[in-house]
Amino acid sequence: MTADLSQIVKAYDVRGVVPDQWDETLAGLFGAAFAQVTGASAIVVGHDMRPSSPGLSRAFARGAADRGADVTEIGLCSTDQLYYASGALDLPGAMFTASHNPAQYNGIKMCRAGATPVGQDTGLAQIRELAEKWLESGAPEPVAEPGALTSRETLEDYAAHLRALVDLGTIRPLKVVVDAGNGMGGHTVPTVFAGLPLTLVPMYFELDGTFPNHEANPLDPANLVDLRKRVPAEGADLGIAFDGDADRCFVVDENGDPVSPSAITALVAARELARNGGTGLIIHNLITSRTVPEVVRENGGTPVRTRVGHSFIKAEMARTGAIFGGEHSAHYYFKDFWNADTGMLAALHVLAALGGQEGPLSALVAQYDRYTGSGEINSTVADQSARLAAIRAAYEDRADVTLDDLDGLTVATPDWWFNVRPSNTEPLLRLNAEARDEPTMAKIRDEALAIIRA
Repeated sequence: MTADLSQIVKAYDVRGVVPDQWDETLAGLFGAAFAQVTGASAIVVGHDMRPSSPGLSRAFARGAADRGADVTEIGLCSTDQLYYASGALDLPGAMFTASHNPAQYNGIKMCRAGATPVGQDTGLAQIRELAEKWLESGAPEPVAEPGALTSRETLEDYAAHLRALVDLGTIRPLKVVVDAGNGMGGHTVPTVFAGLPLTLVPMYFELDGTFPNHEANPLDPANLVDLRKRVPAEGADLGIAFDGDADRCFVVDENGDPVSPSAITALVAARELARNGGTGLIIHNLITSRTVPEVVRENGGTPVRTRVGHSFIKAEMARTGAIFGGEHSAHYYFKDFWNADTGMLAALHVLAALGGQEGPLSALVAQYDRYTGSGEINSTVADQSARLAAIRAAYEDRADVTLDDLDGLTVATPDWWFNVRPSNTEPLLRLNAEARDEPTMAKIRDEALAIIRA
């Protein structure tokens, strides 16, 4: 095929429409390039439930084997299950998924041994260059001794590893509704939750990469509607939603109200600090709630603020030895999980916290939800830099305001803050605002939007 790899090789993964933008032939070249760039004698490969995933995954595996790498195929898995395999087996890995994207998309998330991410600066650019070269000149000749393809089951071991990282021994009986969105949560949840005192109410557990019920993207409120109705209808204690590759988890309380990922970050941070003797570093990005660093300090930890994006979180986790990290997008990272993100482990922490006391989830999380946030508001602009400069000019002379440029522009006072970040791929500015109360938040949100959209 002819393909424009600049359109599908992103900053941290491969992502595109199948077969229009890429196919099994190109997947084989990516596999060969991955084996060559990593220099690995063995790798592990897994895939999600999308119709194109088994064929793409097998083509990648054959391409890597043709370059001499032994390939362990773990078949159907969540992305964090692939990270588990990479960590536990100490092998580079590749996961075939397009996460929450529509059915016609697929992609590859790649990592080195120990689930260390592969991005543009850590091997992905070289993988793309090799694949492009072979697209033009023909696939490389197989090496004299090709690698072998073997299959391995990892689901039980993955589940056991996660359960060993959370004290689940004192959980009271709970009723939990889980919306898997026809994604990989339907594959992993029954095994991970097995044996716990839970009454599980499954929603959309049938693996179906055409997503017949709703998009597997719980970050969009429209995709939480079914879960929010079902939890109170069932008289359940909580609801949990996973995205398509089940590496992110979203929580709703007993009333069907969403619990902010910042509140989950604060709750899990407090628990991880307790596990580590009341000390440790906690990573959070700069648009999580101020509640997060407050709770971290109250529990003896040290908060570390980063830019938005999983590559920055993972890099800071590795650099600082942090024990946990969380993002507003419901990605949760654990030192004891090779610094990788796992929504399932965060879900177990929520179940353990709720099940270890008698009150409802809404009361439990209230202590971790102290401010009012705007959510992310996108605005299309003609000139990102000019609009950011206009915001700076409007606030830089105010005595009560501090400005910082860690990621876009953050404007802050003791009572409120907002951040404006430019999109890297679209002519957008992204606004997030937070304050102690709704009227203050609305006021500073609208002030910022008026400047952005002037």
